[in-house]
Amino acid sequence: MIRVLIADDEPLIRAGIRMILTSADDIEVVAEAANGREAVDLARKHRVDVALLDIQMPVLDGLTALAELGRTAPGLRTLILTTFGERENVLRALREGGAGFLLKDSAPAELIGAVRAAAQGDAYLSPAATRHVVESLAAGAGPSRGEEAQRRLAALSEREREVLALLGEGLSNAETGRRLHMSEATVKTYVSRILAKLECENRVQAALLARDAGLGV
Repeated sequence: MIRVLIADDEPLIRAGIRMILTSADDIEVVAEAANGREAVDLARKHRVDVALLDIQMPVLDGLTALAELGRTAPGLRTLILTTFGERENVLRALREGGAGFLLKDSAPAELIGAVRAAAQGDAYLSPAATRHVVESLAAGAGPSRGEEAQRRLAALSEREREVLALLGEGLSNAETGRRLHMSEATVKTYVSRILAKLECENRVQAALLARDAGLGV
């Protein structure tokens, strides 16, 4: 079972997320928190596998809680629930090692899929979330960032660049496979290889590099 913590200061949001997650036979919601401090304490107490953290919470916000959990519970995977307000929030979450971003209006199947992906050690970005992040951060890219990104992408093969371009558009592995006539498993292998070559921790960082380099734009 995947042990999950839900942290949001709105009881109705927590109730809705719990209802969706408990409909899956491999997910168990073991704790709920109304603020970031409770989230940190409960995550340690209940040996949580995946935490869903809202950004805007009292006492301790979601981003500060994410950083603290990274220091005190290194095996925990954290998904950020967000509506993408400020660019700095997104940048900070990436720096703190969040396992992914999920929009609050995501479909139930996507929420369940995100938790499963995070539990398996994968970074999860819904296509809509990826586009929001990439477009927001790419707006601040300058010439020096573009040149550095192009230098790093020089290590990729032509096929890897094709996969990365679609990743930068926010496509999932399945969608990328259909576009390039490859199996989803093959795409996943390519993505892992791309992340290693580019020294990126997750798909979001690779997508940002693609945008900075002008790949696929």
